[in-house]
Amino acid sequence: MNDEVVFEVHEAEEGGYYAVAQGHDIITQAESWDELKLMAQDAVLCHFDDHEMPETFRLRLVRDEVVAV
Repeated sequence: MNDEVVFEVHEAEEGGYYAVAQGHDIITQAESWDELKLMAQDAVLCHFDDHEMPETFRLRLVRDEVVAV
């Protein structure tokens, strides 16, 4: 059993968010942060069997910003 699934979350260029699970073939997207939580939860529930189901998942927001020096 996995204790936790970690999603790396990025802001989508067209708006909203997309999330990629680290170490698993899970990708999801949503228009808002609250919707993303629900979509990630649904993706985890669909991906794992009951005996493999993690206890939690984490959404880790990654923000890329280029700043001139």
